[in-house]
Amino acid sequence: MEAARVPSDSDIRRWRRYLADEQAEGAVYRDLARRRSGEEREILLALAEAEGRHEAHWRQLLGEQVGASRPGALRTRLLGFLARRFGSVFVLALAQRAEARSPYEADLDATNAMAADERIHEEVVRGLAARGRLRMSGTFRAAVFGINDGLVSNLALVLGIGATGVPAVTILFTGLAGLLAGALSMGAGEYVSVRSQRELLEASSPNPETSSALPHLDLEANELTLVYRARGMSPVEAQQHAREVLRGVAAATGAVAVPEDSLASVIDEHEAIGTGISAAVSSFCFFASGALLPVLPYLLGMQGLAAIIVAALLVGLALLGTGAVVGLLSGAPPLKRALRQLAIGFGAAAVTYLLGLVFGTSLG
Repeated sequence: MEAARVPSDSDIRRWRRYLADEQAEGAVYRDLARRRSGEEREILLALAEAEGRHEAHWRQLLGEQVGASRPGALRTRLLGFLARRFGSVFVLALAQRAEARSPYEADLDATNAMAADERIHEEVVRGLAARGRLRMSGTFRAAVFGINDGLVSNLALVLGIGATGVPAVTILFTGLAGLLAGALSMGAGEYVSVRSQRELLEASSPNPETSSALPHLDLEANELTLVYRARGMSPVEAQQHAREVLRGVAAATGAVAVPEDSLASVIDEHEAIGTGISAAVSSFCFFASGALLPVLPYLLGMQGLAAIIVAALLVGLALLGTGAVVGLLSGAPPLKRALRQLAIGFGAAAVTYLLGLVFGTSLG
């Protein structure tokens, strides 16, 4: 019989770290569950219970060497803090990334079931986060587009005009004019875009008045079959479903509404798009807030190269922040998304600045 392996000091330290992380992750799910109800609450509590099973595994391995309780990893503690304060989709997105980083598949001391659990947990949290992402996706898209456009376009405008050598007051008023014009244009454009898309979807929604014709349809000819075939059912499925609907109509004494299941996809698409007003307000406000940063140094009385450097630094930090937020919400690496946002924004601004230098030299 093979003797049990004597754990090394590094094994003990690693197991203790895993134990602390499992305790912290379980607490995160319980904190999130306190802010939820119904099915979402049950799912989160089930995740916390699974983390408790993992915690028990490491306790068993450690035995008498469990030691004093210790805090989990910094990112897990941050997650717990956010869960207690907010409990939003941002926390679920962070939890999704935390589950994806599980080291159990490469660790021989973790069971295959534990590694499989962590894989599945990632998908469970992804599903929970998807609900929040769907609810906020329309407004969020407009907000991210607005702030990024405001940052990049007004920085490019300020740098391009500044490179020509005009007075600081000219740069300031040019930047403010760009802020107002861009924000109004973004708000109006987003409103028209979203309204047009919603109207296009509404044209695909079933007409409620159609239900009044159902009692008069020929059960044998069954024109209703064509409706369901047009919605993607096979001929056999469409015929069966239509016959069931017509039998229900024949047995009823009053008008029968169009089945709700035929509306589901349209409702989901409307929810993902958002409303025209919310999209317009988000675009206006976020464009204005982004476009304000490049002109802020000039509002504070700075000028010349110092103002340009400060404006570029402020916009760079904002681009990194928006890129990181987008990365977190999409479940992608935040740093990679942040650097991509920074490179795109500064690349566009650099081109405009170089053109300003060229025009300033030629005019001089």
